[in-house]
Amino acid sequence: MLLAGDIGGTKTHLAIYSSPRELRTPVVDKTFPSARYSSLEVMVKEFLMQVDANIDRACFGVAGPIVQGKAKITNLPWLMDEVELQRNLGIEKVRLLNDLAAMAYGVPLLSEEETYILNKGVVNPQGPIAVVAPGTGLGEAYLVHNGSHYVAYGSEGGHADFAPLDEKEIGLLRFMLERTSHVSYEHVCSGIGLPNIYAYLESTGIYEVPKWLSEQLAQETMQTPTIIKGAKESSMPICVEAVRMFASILGAEAGNVALKVLATGGVYIGGGLPPRILPYLSDGSFMKTFVAKGRMGKMLADYPVSVIQYPNTALVGAASFGFTL
Repeated sequence: MLLAGDIGGTKTHLAIYSSPRELRTPVVDKTFPSARYSSLEVMVKEFLMQVDANIDRACFGVAGPIVQGKAKITNLPWLMDEVELQRNLGIEKVRLLNDLAAMAYGVPLLSEEETYILNKGVVNPQGPIAVVAPGTGLGEAYLVHNGSHYVAYGSEGGHADFAPLDEKEIGLLRFMLERTSHVSYEHVCSGIGLPNIYAYLESTGIYEVPKWLSEQLAQETMQTPTIIKGAKESSMPICVEAVRMFASILGAEAGNVALKVLATGGVYIGGGLPPRILPYLSDGSFMKTFVAKGRMGKMLADYPVSVIQYPNTALVGAASFGFTL
């Protein structure tokens, strides 16, 4: 029996599996609000108390870098250690994976119906695959084929320097530099980043912002859902522009990652945000900045690009890897 987990800054999804052939149908699964728990051990023990299962191995996708079997959640004060988890949970084998590596392991298992194609391109069946995933933060990973199967590698590329493409994005960079000494893509292209784009647009004084919207956002610790709702349902101009800028910046960074790994096997856009803003990703602005790489643009235009719509890709990827332990 395998325990798998997708551990994020906002929520954690735990599941128990009995077979690698049944990754879509766990024996039991449950989602937890991460911030309510002091550690992963506390959460897992609560979960296992509710089920009758003899767990012999576990694999957790973790939102942060893994160094010598140890990890710290990027947006949580959790410290994790494979050896400590084995001892404290009484599980023989425990492995920590970068959460984007876990998502990457799930990508080859996706069906065509579980993705939304932004650019059909031409697939190299064994070419490198890039994964860019804006959720609470911005995760990035890639897959390389070793001759028999794909091997995933996580990265912290979302923390690389933000590179603006036009005057409006230069203004965004200046706005952010007044508030932080380093501006990464995560600062402007994630659940954390979208409110920063909105705040910048509001600071320009160009957009009329209703009083109710300002008051609602001021009361919220997570403003991204309201901004997306304003763009989709209310068609608030400032919200529409914020999401459009987000889609454009995401396209540019996805193109950056595709160039760095020569992602002829495809580029997959994951995370919780892209499925919620598909109209803004499919209207052409994403692909415009994706291919805006000078003489490399024609090459990138041949790369397949898809949005991952299956919500449990990282969990399935962690489970798939876990069964190889």
